Amino acid sequence: MATMGVLGPQGTHSEAAGFYLSGRMEGVKLVMEPDIYECLQAVEENKVDMALVPVENSLEGVVSITLDTLAGSSSLTVVQELIWPVHNQLMAKCKPEEVSRIYSHPQPISQCRNFLRQHYPQAEIIKTASTARAAELVAEEPAFLGWAAICPVRAGELYGLAPLAREIQDNMANCTRFFLVERQEKSRSELPLAGNAGQKLLVICQIDGSKSGALYEVLGEFARRGVNMTRIESRPARTVLGAYIFFFDLEVEACAAEALHEAVREVEKKSIWLKKLGPFPVLSAEDK
Repeated sequence: MATMGVLGPQGTHSEAAGFYLSGRMEGVKLVMEPDIYECLQAVEENKVDMALVPVENSLEGVVSITLDTLAGSSSLTVVQELIWPVHNQLMAKCKPEEVSRIYSHPQPISQCRNFLRQHYPQAEIIKTASTARAAELVAEEPAFLGWAAICPVRAGELYGLAPLAREIQDNMANCTRFFLVERQEKSRSELPLAGNAGQKLLVICQIDGSKSGALYEVLGEFARRGVNMTRIESRPARTVLGAYIFFFDLEVEACAAEALHEAVREVEKKSIWLKKLGPFPVLSAEDK
């Protein structure tokens, strides 16, 4: 049986997304990892066959550790993108009016900022490593303390918590993009991927920032050939101050294959180094 690493413990959004994707594949077992970096390292070290890791949230932006690890690895590649709708609940053992402290991961806390300000301005907000850990901490203490957790329904149910308020995210269109990552040399012939709604190519490169107009010239290579870019991101190269690595999400089906390949070849000539991850299919999960 193949194995898929996801951010644990049980009850996280990552686990829910992992269950969804693995359910559309054949013979895949989830393996809980303590953090996103360990998920990716487990793939590099052949401890798991693949890992499903978050790369971007529609409200809070990029997940830096995912991009940094992919940029620094010579063996990892992206084989699938999953767009996962995020649903946050306030769960506890106490009554709503008794809440004095709220635990959660930093991203759900930010995603529910308006709700918290409106309904629980007096509550102390405590950040945790995961939403599941928040639910676990709340479950360990007596109800009279007034502790609550922002977490998925499954996390609350696992630890015996009841919902105080449902769907508390400030934006109902809140979603997270996940990458399914494997080692480049791994064959996927026995692991059919879920259906897709388009194809993307992730291009990662370092551009000479000391040269005036360097980024403009790179973007021009894509624009002149009709290659549609759905996202551009930059991260420090961690070499010298002012050096950056760029991440380009490119639509594969929006242009001719030769135009895409030619654009990437020209960008590579203008880059210090360049790597391609994919192409990979994109799957949007059904809203829960």
